[in-house]
Amino acid sequence: MYVHCKYVKENLPMNIGKVRTHFKSVDPIIYPIIKTINFSDKIQPRQPSQYFTSLCSEIISQQLSGKAADAIEKKFINIFPKKHITPEAILKFSDQELRDVGMSWAKVKYIKNLSEKVLSGTLNLRTIQYASDQEVINILTQVKGIGQWTAEMFLIFTLGRENVFSHGDLGLRKAIKNLYKVEAPNEIIAIVDKWSPYKTYGSLALWHSLDNRP
Repeated sequence: MYVHCKYVKENLPMNIGKVRTHFKSVDPIIYPIIKTINFSDKIQPRQPSQYFTSLCSEIISQQLSGKAADAIEKKFINIFPKKHITPEAILKFSDQELRDVGMSWAKVKYIKNLSEKVLSGTLNLRTIQYASDQEVINILTQVKGIGQWTAEMFLIFTLGRENVFSHGDLGLRKAIKNLYKVEAPNEIIAIVDKWSPYKTYGSLALWHSLDNRP
């Protein structure tokens, strides 16, 4: 899901031109899309204080269209005093109150489980930015309701990591099929591996080709 907020920029690449040059040399099929995109407003790491809210957003967005996710998230935010989302505040709401914003019962449990793990210190969001991509996935998937896809979206849209491709994302697979006329997993892997260390840019270009949101 694309996220609109205030970001810190220290993890951004020094030269987007270098990224475009890389794709020009390794993949002439996706390069025409790559060169038209302004990545500066798409790959920007969020501040650590926003990690919890981001994870709530990712859970809400699971298996929903962008429009449906936005509508539920808006209602979710509005139930908090001053729209300040915290683990403590979430646990004060009843399951029914959270369900009433449009979340499924399962997602209510997931967000409460996330809140409990953050408050207990089981999940330390203050230090997760220093973990490797795989370590981040391993840490987050210990939370009930956060799977590989959600963790990968967090890597891209919250931590601003540049070398992430979610093989489980249906939109990415659809875009690969449209552009490259392939769909076998080994064929997709062969295409995406050429993009390293900038797989995230390829992912964004694929979503852009669908005029879609992950």
